[in-house]
Amino acid sequence: MGRNEPELTGLGYLRVAAVSPPVRVADVAHNTRATVEALERAAARGCRLAVFPELGLTGYTCADLFHQEVLLDAAEQGLREVLRASLRLGVAAIAGLPVRVGGRLYNCAALVAGGRLAGVVPKVCLPTAGEYHEQRWFTSGALRTRDEVEIAGDRAPFGEDLMFAARNLPGCTIGVEICEDLWTPQPASGRLALGGATVLANLSASNELAGKSRRRRDLVREQAARCAAAYVYAAAGPGESSTDTVFGGHSMIVENGATLAESRRFGFETELLVTDVDLQHLGGVRARSSGFSCATGGPLRRVEFSLPRPESDGPAAGALRPVPSRTPFVPEDPEERAEHCFEAFSIQTTALCTRLRHLTARRSGPVVSIGLSGGLDSTLALLVAVKSFDRLGADRRGVVAVTMPGPGTTSRTRSNAEALAGLLGVTCEVIPIGESTAHHLGAIGHAGRHDATFQNAQARERTRILMDVAGLHGGFNLGTGDLTELALGYCTFNGDQMSMYHVNAGVPKTLVRQLVQWCADTLFDEKTAAVLRDICATPSTAELLPPTADGRSSQNTEEIVGPDELQDFFVFHTVHSGFSPRKVFRLAERAFEGRYAPEQILRWLGIFYYAFFGSQFKRSAMPDGPKVTAVGLSPRADWRMPSDAVSTLWLREIADLRALPGEERVDDAARVAV
Repeated sequence: MGRNEPELTGLGYLRVAAVSPPVRVADVAHNTRATVEALERAAARGCRLAVFPELGLTGYTCADLFHQEVLLDAAEQGLREVLRASLRLGVAAIAGLPVRVGGRLYNCAALVAGGRLAGVVPKVCLPTAGEYHEQRWFTSGALRTRDEVEIAGDRAPFGEDLMFAARNLPGCTIGVEICEDLWTPQPASGRLALGGATVLANLSASNELAGKSRRRRDLVREQAARCAAAYVYAAAGPGESSTDTVFGGHSMIVENGATLAESRRFGFETELLVTDVDLQHLGGVRARSSGFSCATGGPLRRVEFSLPRPESDGPAAGALRPVPSRTPFVPEDPEERAEHCFEAFSIQTTALCTRLRHLTARRSGPVVSIGLSGGLDSTLALLVAVKSFDRLGADRRGVVAVTMPGPGTTSRTRSNAEALAGLLGVTCEVIPIGESTAHHLGAIGHAGRHDATFQNAQARERTRILMDVAGLHGGFNLGTGDLTELALGYCTFNGDQMSMYHVNAGVPKTLVRQLVQWCADTLFDEKTAAVLRDICATPSTAELLPPTADGRSSQNTEEIVGPDELQDFFVFHTVHSGFSPRKVFRLAERAFEGRYAPEQILRWLGIFYYAFFGSQFKRSAMPDGPKVTAVGLSPRADWRMPSDAVSTLWLREIADLRALPGEERVDDAARVAV
């Protein structure tokens, strides 16, 4: 096996190929050899399914030669050769050829696997306009009169209503459509997807026109997204006749709207696209989609077959799945990231404006209180509040930023908080909590230890002050905690977990940092931006324990619950993708190779699952707040989970991956499961 091949075993991946071989028009022997050679290359790269272009065994542009028996006989013999190759190589193939059935000729796709013909699918929509004249030679599959076909010494199901379910690969059901069938108002692939097809193969002969490739690309991506499917599009290349048209061999493999591989066009050599599609991911997307739970694709015939597995063990058989992004909530491309930040910030400000417009009755304008610590989360909440007030034409002094220094507050965070409030022109109040917290702890008989009670008391004292300040001014308290903290339960119940509106609840920590940086770069003057950049450079900390001798915080959040980028990676692939711990771990191994050792990833993954399950009661009681990214944890919308659900299955799977001993993983993670 290749070095990374074990990562894919049992994780729901299927390696597929889209092939555009060089053809000679009407030279079936040459085209068959090119097809078999391409299958050999696909097998060497570990493919289990290869898709070829429309009428690839004869060439699409044979025109009236399709009425010649010698061509049709040769195509049938070519199919025999492909059948033998599929048995020898252990690769399934979908090849295009003309097929005679009941005295009619059909433009067909034949699925072969393990030396057997699984089925034959005829094209339905036959274009007859402009440069296309298919109805001159072929009959639409919608007009077929038979359900079976005898060809190449085999008998197989025949029809446009076929789906092919791999009995040896859960979640793999293949649907086939041919070129123009995709370009219609109701593509066959939609019906096939609703019927359960997760892999859609399109055998195409789409000619090239200036500007057409963009439309074709968009069409394939949109259909793959609409169908929540892997779409394998194999196109005829320049070997087709150039009498009136040119074919570019524009092949693509797209998964749920994301392009995994795309060929270069206009090449005269074989174009072989190979990648891994994620069937588990597609199944999860469909399970959450009402479009699949409330609709049916109509009557379809399900054909079961065994999907072969090639014997290749060369280096080319290694993992070909694109390396997952380390930051699934933050685009890597700078332009996309800037647009992403604009949209996220606009969602936050619009949400707050709507809530302010609904609640504000004071003639002097709206008022919100915010606990301003000088950290990232409270800074983002303040920026959202300021810009929301600006949008409403309200006085920024209605934003009451309360900084509440306590036993763990450092001079850096406090000075940044006060400087930022001043630069933004909001009301700033300083209310120390040291004495009031000490009084409370003494009243309950606390022995003065710097334990979880000591820390939680500070969080609850701050929330009490913020609620009362809001009430004093006739306003409401704006929460500051982020989505990552909610996922991990890294917040104090009825402390910073509670507010009257939770404006950051839908924003994961990695995006919080990017949003503050984006605000510094685009929305504020240089003095304000300098403070914002220093806040971005400050390590995340709750500042609930006394600082070190040199005045630095003695707490580092990422050392307690794990790096932000890892935890956000876990949140995304657990909640959004629905993946198992094993799969999340394997994906993280690939994404963070060279950055974190596998044992580090396992340790933080164990903390994630332990904390995620143990803190659902906090999310069940969370206040209103807008969804911002693909993941939301509101119990009223995206994430409904029992607070007393048991994590044994998930933690056992991590233990099987040789994680650290269970209790050792989490005991030192202060406040995670409080």
